[in-house]
Amino acid sequence: MVDFNKDAKDLLEYIGGPDNISAVSHCATRMRFVLNDPAAANIKKIEDIPAVKGTFTQAGQFQVIIGNEVPQFYNEFAKVSGKEGVSKDEAKAAAKQNQNVVQRAMAVLAEIFTPLIPAIVVGGLILGFRNVLEGINFANGTIVSNSQFWTGVNDFLWLIGEAIFHFLPVGITWSITKKMGTTQILGIVLGITLVSPQLLNAYGVAGAEEIPFWDFGAFTINKIGYQAQVIPAMLAGFLLAYLEIWLRKWVPQYISMIVVPLLALVPTVIVAHTVLGPIGWTIGQWVSEVVYAGLTGDFRWLFGLFFGTLYSPLVITGLHHMSNAIDLQLIADFGGTNLWPMIALSNIAQGSAVMAIIFLHRGNEKEEQVSIPAAISCYLGVTEPAMFGINIKYIYPFVAAMIGSGIAGLVATTFNVMANSIGVGGIPGFLSIQTDSMAMFFVCMAIAIVVPFLLTIVFDKKQLFAPKGDIEDAPVIQTQK
Repeated sequence: MVDFNKDAKDLLEYIGGPDNISAVSHCATRMRFVLNDPAAANIKKIEDIPAVKGTFTQAGQFQVIIGNEVPQFYNEFAKVSGKEGVSKDEAKAAAKQNQNVVQRAMAVLAEIFTPLIPAIVVGGLILGFRNVLEGINFANGTIVSNSQFWTGVNDFLWLIGEAIFHFLPVGITWSITKKMGTTQILGIVLGITLVSPQLLNAYGVAGAEEIPFWDFGAFTINKIGYQAQVIPAMLAGFLLAYLEIWLRKWVPQYISMIVVPLLALVPTVIVAHTVLGPIGWTIGQWVSEVVYAGLTGDFRWLFGLFFGTLYSPLVITGLHHMSNAIDLQLIADFGGTNLWPMIALSNIAQGSAVMAIIFLHRGNEKEEQVSIPAAISCYLGVTEPAMFGINIKYIYPFVAAMIGSGIAGLVATTFNVMANSIGVGGIPGFLSIQTDSMAMFFVCMAIAIVVPFLLTIVFDKKQLFAPKGDIEDAPVIQTQK
């Protein structure tokens, strides 16, 4: 068993001592610190510690990459520092002291949508498979037109697809109450009131001859559902959460179980159907129409070039989390999203730049402990280890990935590549692409793989975009996310 005592003591010293640590925790491979003064950490000396494989800052947390032995290292660090660990949620809460207002807002969006992503990915795969079954004409027609079995499969799969996308507001309102620490079942009930079968389905509003309504004599309220609508669900969810929090401050404890749920849920449902729902629907349509116009208009190639190039910097700032809401709104309004394919291509481009670094620095065993897992995770849709651990450290692979992603985005928007839904944001992303866009998406994937790889090698040879000094010893650029 490796003795981490000296390395733990060195990390404690170079990180600024115990007084500089506001909170500490660990995940599968990294130590996570919330520092009172991030500038007090000596990055160069920390990265020279034998047990340390790299560092980066994300979401207000200074993260030190240790590897699979991080539990043992963490235990030794706790002994020498006297610091008790906290949970990941507590660390995130403490990390807010190092975030500005925009970063905090993006972190909230991330915490709302992250629990929903597995279901949305499944839904995207199901929609893609159903498109193959019913949308591709082979020699004798579509698969469903020639097989009762596959017709049954196609119909059955829509049970799951409808549950994920049409009833998405239930997941959003639940996730908000979970994040806010309020009563989750009330969030679920609120979401159901937005998509209840009693309401006119949102997809049928445009063609409806008559909209049903509740008649209160002096006034009426339209019975309109908000299936697949993101912003109305978010507005309603936050109103419910804040109203419950406010009520719990004023309602006596002995009657709170009866009074708080009633006075939180009923007014929220009323306001959701009279004010927040219509406003949120309008805002959502404006956002999706503007983005869709940019993605499909005469200058869509320029939109694709800029978005593809700038998506990775958006990840650094945390602003990329807004793309989830936009993607889901595009899916609700237009039956697919042109935005998400560029996100998948950007992830692939970052992974390809890391692959070039692996090739250039082959034999560097310490770096390969970071770069190889980072490249794999990047190709599977998780870019932060690659970006913060390798690409931003050397700068030029990050620039190469941005250029490759921009070119791939240009081609994707030029040929109107569309996805059914959000999917696995890397090479497996092709599974979520609509069938008529599949071939061109593979072309874009090839661009995102080849261009960053070759440009990284060229930039390395020409010493372009490289940090000053010895490139092998270049420190990680510390960037708040």
